[in-house]
Amino acid sequence: MADAPEWFWEAVDQTPQSSFVTLDDVDLHYLSWGGDNTQGLMLVHGHNAHAHWWDFIAPSFSNDYHVVAPDLSGMGDSDHRDEYSADLYADELKAVADAANLGPETWLVAHSFGGLMAIRTMARHPDRFKGLVLLDSGIKHPDDETPKGPERWSNPKVYPDLDIARSRFRLQPPQTCEHEFLVNHIARHSIDAIDEGFVWKFDEELNTRMKATGDLAEDFTGISSPLSLIYGADSASFSRKSADHMVDLNPRVRVHALAEAQHHLFLDQPLEFVALLRQELNDLSQFA
Repeated sequence: MADAPEWFWEAVDQTPQSSFVTLDDVDLHYLSWGGDNTQGLMLVHGHNAHAHWWDFIAPSFSNDYHVVAPDLSGMGDSDHRDEYSADLYADELKAVADAANLGPETWLVAHSFGGLMAIRTMARHPDRFKGLVLLDSGIKHPDDETPKGPERWSNPKVYPDLDIARSRFRLQPPQTCEHEFLVNHIARHSIDAIDEGFVWKFDEELNTRMKATGDLAEDFTGISSPLSLIYGADSASFSRKSADHMVDLNPRVRVHALAEAQHHLFLDQPLEFVALLRQELNDLSQFA
């Protein structure tokens, strides 16, 4: 990654602390930066992602916050489960926050699938976090909903060597990203070595093992804490219509569109994203 800019190297050179906490006999992994700070910031990844998606974002906040990024079960370096649910993920986020000694003045910032789990967390543990910032995530307008197709079963892919595995990494949902050094960094942390070769870390059967719990719209409507949505202005996954729909459901939500950004908005515009998130956390604090 010789073409990566200096700000990237300065960020990833700040090695986070790696820790585990056990919940229901499942080991949950998380990363921490800036542990001496009293105010907390938890960064939650999306579907089939992991904590290292935040390696180049978290250090920008570590002077002001104790930043923690968990691996949700079935993803990253956390254990897999026989069954998953939004309730379980909500309990995992609370368990990680407790283990990391994050106080109630902790902000939840959650991307995509992680945002849906964070909404359930705010409903299930309403006094645990200070507020929520959703990233290209939330309640879609009915016109924007796409029907789910049947689950496609396939054997887990095993690659003969690490370079081939890295070359097969793709962002999901699919999108282009001009910052290849960021995608390469994420890909390196997405792969596990096994006796037969190299595999993706995420549980290939997570979707089929996911049990429905809670009511997403009801949970979102009931949030009374400071609440914000930042979405990619060019996102194929989230639209202004859906953002307006969320305001109708809960007028507390503040909405920002990040220009020239798609669904993976902090990959498309990392520096602009950091600046916007910092300003939004400062502004939300006035309402907390």
